[in-house]
Amino acid sequence: MSKAAAEEKPADEAKTRRLAELREFLMSRRARVSPTEAGLPDGGARRRTPGLRREEVAVLAGVGASWYQWLEQGRDISVSPQVLDSVARVLKLSSAERRHLYVLSGLNPPAPEVEQSDLYMCEGLQRLIDAWMPFPAHIMDPYYNCVMYNDAAGMVLGMRPENTQNCIIDFFTDPIYRSRSASWEQNAASVVAQFRAACSDHPDDEGFQAVITELREISPEFVELWERRDIQAAGQVRKEIVHPVVGVLHVESTAMKVPARPDLTVVLHTPLPEADTAAKLEWLASPEGRRGSMYPVAM
Repeated sequence: MSKAAAEEKPADEAKTRRLAELREFLMSRRARVSPTEAGLPDGGARRRTPGLRREEVAVLAGVGASWYQWLEQGRDISVSPQVLDSVARVLKLSSAERRHLYVLSGLNPPAPEVEQSDLYMCEGLQRLIDAWMPFPAHIMDPYYNCVMYNDAAGMVLGMRPENTQNCIIDFFTDPIYRSRSASWEQNAASVVAQFRAACSDHPDDEGFQAVITELREISPEFVELWERRDIQAAGQVRKEIVHPVVGVLHVESTAMKVPARPDLTVVLHTPLPEADTAAKLEWLASPEGRRGSMYPVAM
């Protein structure tokens, strides 16, 4: 067997498995949608199997009956996003199922969407960051607006109701954060590069443009870094913070996505071994530490 033929064989096997899974997936989704749910008469006893018939899916999706039959049989045919969206609508697929249909059909999946049933996850996410105490944690929306933060983020990072509640704007303009961040200059380029990466996924989004416009007007430092056009995926950033009560803190912030809420980013700060950071954060969150933070000593 030639080298080229050997390389093609695994690809062919993977494609065969994908198309077989497409067949099973479509059949299972079709079986769970009743004619009544689809706006059709149920057919009563004449129906031998539950769910919609193939030809009914084809009619409701506005595609040819033969084409849909070939799709469900897992044949290697051409598909378009528009047609898949029509099929997904008829089969009442969730956002995750719709993305799965795209992948099984050999297309790049659309951007994740928030399911209506997941819009109320914020209470659970608040519990998540509260459980991260005594370490700082906060949650941002796509535009870096702070949706919520725990007490440690307030005590350590200076998050508070009276600032702008936008994390990148506050990074450049909040005097409390700037005065505490010993690693500010080191981290600024990464913060801007990560924000540009987020913007690049939505080039015409007015929300991102509003943040950029505001920062251009108030921060020459942001403008200089923005014009570099650096791109960096969100991940981990090491931070050195000088707190007015406990002194130097070394933490590592980790940005994570919640699949069910792709519009939100959870940022958890983990103490690093340097400067006994974990013990200092635990003390700050204690009753004694909270009292001491109310009247910080001069540094």
